[in-house]
Amino acid sequence: MKRYSMLIGAALLALAGTAAPALAHPPIAADQAATTFEQDRADILKMAGSFDVNFDMQESTRWDPAYEPIPNKVSGGNEVVRVIEDTGRKISLQHLLVITHEGKTHVIKHWRQDWEYEPARVLVYSDTNSWRWEDVPEQFRKGRWSQTVWQVDDSPRYGGWGQFDTQGGVRRWRSNWTWRPLARRDAVRKPVYDRYLSINRHQDTPDGWIHWQDNTKMALREGKLVPIVQEYVLNTYTRSTDFNVKAADDYWAATKDYWAQIRAQWDALAAAGNGIAVDEQADTGTVISGRLLELADEIQEGKTTTAKALTEARALFAKVRKL
Repeated sequence: MKRYSMLIGAALLALAGTAAPALAHPPIAADQAATTFEQDRADILKMAGSFDVNFDMQESTRWDPAYEPIPNKVSGGNEVVRVIEDTGRKISLQHLLVITHEGKTHVIKHWRQDWEYEPARVLVYSDTNSWRWEDVPEQFRKGRWSQTVWQVDDSPRYGGWGQFDTQGGVRRWRSNWTWRPLARRDAVRKPVYDRYLSINRHQDTPDGWIHWQDNTKMALREGKLVPIVQEYVLNTYTRSTDFNVKAADDYWAATKDYWAQIRAQWDALAAAGNGIAVDEQADTGTVISGRLLELADEIQEGKTTTAKALTEARALFAKVRKL
């Protein structure tokens, strides 16, 4: 746990209700959906590859006059993004963070994004330490994709749905309004706000792709959620092989069977009820996150087998509750 926390501190920190429908977009006709399906898939698959990543985070407009926005933060890193599932109507992209710490290359399993075509429901952040299933309105399913984002230990982070469209000659996917838990960069500061209300955009660029977030940082006061400050986040992924890409692929080759079973465990718990609940801590995410990641490292280092690691990992899931 200590080793993992050190790396998280060196890497992720350095980088680092009910969602309302996107009513600005009317229902999509069947012929239009059929026309754009393959183009949608191509845009999602373009997010796979190896990248230099630039993270630009800025609190801009304060809604609470007593709040002092924090300074703009720009940082960067390297990520490898691999397609780990593609069934046609579902695409799963695993991000792997590659860092150098004290002269050594380390790989940290980073976030994962799952894209599903015309979903009936999405697992969304609902309140502190809990995620619930939310139905996608039937009239807004045709031709649309959901994006569910998972944390480093494959626990849920946030989910939303939206559509690809072209405006001003630029094609992008735009989500509905989604609730999100605090990012680690904020959680460790003990801020006055405790969640985000966000719109999420992904779009292809000539050199890679960008992930743009419009976050309203919210606080619960006297039983009511109120806005504190607006934040804009622009994550720019520029294609590059000028780093140790092989380290990421070696890590995934050694641990992919382990992580497949961890994903299955989270999925089974979520599907068994109305969602899941699990306690989180500011520095590492869920209370089981650190050990789950350490077990993967031990598999890669030959200190344990996948079977033994999974036996211990499954016991950790006793801390996860069905809703």
